[in-house]
Amino acid sequence: MTSTAPPRRKTWWRRPWIAPLMMVVAAFLAFSVPPYLTFDPAHSRLEPPPGNDLYYPLLVAHVLCGTVAMATACFQVWPAFRARHRTGHRITGRVYVYAGALPAGVLGLYVGWHTTAGPSVLVANLVGSALWVVTTATGLWMARRRRYDEHRRWMSRSFALAMSIALSRVINVPAMIVLTPQVDTAFGGNEVLMRNTATSIGVWLSPLLLLLLTDWVLERRKPGARRAAPRGAAAGVRLATG
Repeated sequence: MTSTAPPRRKTWWRRPWIAPLMMVVAAFLAFSVPPYLTFDPAHSRLEPPPGNDLYYPLLVAHVLCGTVAMATACFQVWPAFRARHRTGHRITGRVYVYAGALPAGVLGLYVGWHTTAGPSVLVANLVGSALWVVTTATGLWMARRRRYDEHRRWMSRSFALAMSIALSRVINVPAMIVLTPQVDTAFGGNEVLMRNTATSIGVWLSPLLLLLLTDWVLERRKPGARRAAPRGAAAGVRLATG
């Protein structure tokens, strides 16, 4: 008679990306959010359009909702938390959707439309915000229909878009380094145009890279993408999807 060992519980250190992810999110929020907690437009990292008194309050709301989204998203993608604390997963998931991603995405449409960083950044912001709303709403819809595999896939994409703002700031640094020497040539001495171009590279490239990475990981975790079980293996054994 053979005994079946219980499945091994996966501890946090078996997912080595969790701790770095949380530290990156904490560092990004600690740097980006405090200026908006003063509710003083003079401290804003984005210049409000002249004569638009609605822009700054909606920008602050967008930042605060985005903060909620990034913080709760870390727990949503943490497999151990999801497996051991199902109630906590559902609660943080609702907070992520209703107090984070959806309002931040909708507000991002307004903020993005009124950007002063040029048309390329404007379009990138609108596309990114719209995709964030669509992926989040689709993930919520799949959960309500109890199609949980598809729910995880769509919410993984939503998570990627939530984190794209942090990656865009990283990409902006090498973009600025590369483009700065070309101010007098490619940009005709217009430093503002050069900065807008560097910003454009970040806001376009960051969601694209993260969405491609996310779908690559999701495809690798499909049962059909793994090596078929050898002949003679016990029937009915399911391949884990992570």
